[in-house]
Amino acid sequence: MADSNELELRRENRREMMLKGNILKILPIVALPMVISMLIDTFYNLADTYFVSQLGTAATAAVGVNNSLMFFIRSVGLGFGMGASSYMSRLLGAGKGDKASKVASTTLFTALGFSLCLALIAFCFRGSLVMLLGATETSKAHAISYATFILFAAPLTAGEICLSHFLRSEGSTRFSMIGMVSGCGVNLILDPIFIFVFNFGVAGAAAATALSKLVSFCVLLIPFLRGKSLTKLSFKLFSPSREIYAEVARMGIPAFLRGTVMSFAHVVTNKIAGSYSDSVLAAVSVSNRITMFIGSAIMGFGQGFSPIAGYCYGAKYYRRVRSAFWTTSAIGLGICVVFGTILYIFSPQIVGLFTKTDNEIINVGAYMVRVQIIVLPAHIWGMIINQIFNALGKPVGAAIIGLSRQVICFIPCLIILNILMGVEGLKIAQAVADILSMAIAVPYLISILRFLKKKALQDGAPEDALPVKS
Repeated sequence: MADSNELELRRENRREMMLKGNILKILPIVALPMVISMLIDTFYNLADTYFVSQLGTAATAAVGVNNSLMFFIRSVGLGFGMGASSYMSRLLGAGKGDKASKVASTTLFTALGFSLCLALIAFCFRGSLVMLLGATETSKAHAISYATFILFAAPLTAGEICLSHFLRSEGSTRFSMIGMVSGCGVNLILDPIFIFVFNFGVAGAAAATALSKLVSFCVLLIPFLRGKSLTKLSFKLFSPSREIYAEVARMGIPAFLRGTVMSFAHVVTNKIAGSYSDSVLAAVSVSNRITMFIGSAIMGFGQGFSPIAGYCYGAKYYRRVRSAFWTTSAIGLGICVVFGTILYIFSPQIVGLFTKTDNEIINVGAYMVRVQIIVLPAHIWGMIINQIFNALGKPVGAAIIGLSRQVICFIPCLIILNILMGVEGLKIAQAVADILSMAIAVPYLISILRFLKKKALQDGAPEDALPVKS
């Protein structure tokens, strides 16, 4: 009984902080651990690419090809994790912590079983799979080696993402950060050892990544096993039901589709880039990972904003949701301008770190980085807009905004511009798509802000009696 009372007290304290605290103080507390973990995650992806690049252009291209596979595996985890976390944060905001625990347990065990089945099927056809993903004949062997270990770790990858989102849903972002950072640290240590000391080559980089997923998964389990989280995980709480799966699917399917489409977009990009040369294929991989560095920082703020919005929406604090959105947008765009300017200036030098002799990688990669930096504010704000739809459990808006960048805009732009301009079209396709997708996102943003304003007037927002800044 004492443990149950303590858990309820912690839940109520967290709810009080989310609903009544100063947003400018709460947002950094919740978001900063996510920003750090996202940056470190991106950094170790860059480090992975850097170590592999020492093996040659074909090896770098092989890692780029497997990005599509990684995105698909992550999309499975994101589908389950984001679907459950959106539901969980609204349940916690409404004071229904025990039900949130059932949602978490049911989702985790389902995600582990589902991802294991997918990985076994993919493993049997991995040779054909990497060619389908865009590998060239010269990079095929490297791509198969990398894919093998990535598939071994697929259930751990999906489970790690689920656990991280469960912790974020309750605002326990520090625990989520520790789990992500621990895995990144293991990867950074093992990469050079496996690749150069043991001479495992590309397979060594993949093995290091697989082991890092195991470490992250185990570390992320600790808060649940030791009772430090606001929700519980137990097979006894595994409660498969139509209601739980339906709620998880409402936000999970749009997240899964976004990740799957991103994977497909990478396949199309790899196919087109590989038709020119391994150097262009490698340049695309390097430039995408570099620009992701800033994007990941803003994504961390967006993910920190999401539980605040979910709590407030669940408690009917509609004006506070709008206030948190604008605060997040201002901070995100400020970071974008400052760090984007630095990256724009030094892009040739940064891309040059990933090749010793291939000038084509530097020229193509640096150009792509600079073009994407110019339109980065549009891309970043689109990500934050997408988060408000995720947090409020609005699947249609989340799906359309999430799919607009890759399906509605990017893939058509990529194909058309490549036909019209060749490799120059490939270089600018993502930037053009970001502008077009923002034009789609803004009307949806206006509609959700109007919806929140209308709900505040209809329901009599509880915060009318409270200062937003306390």
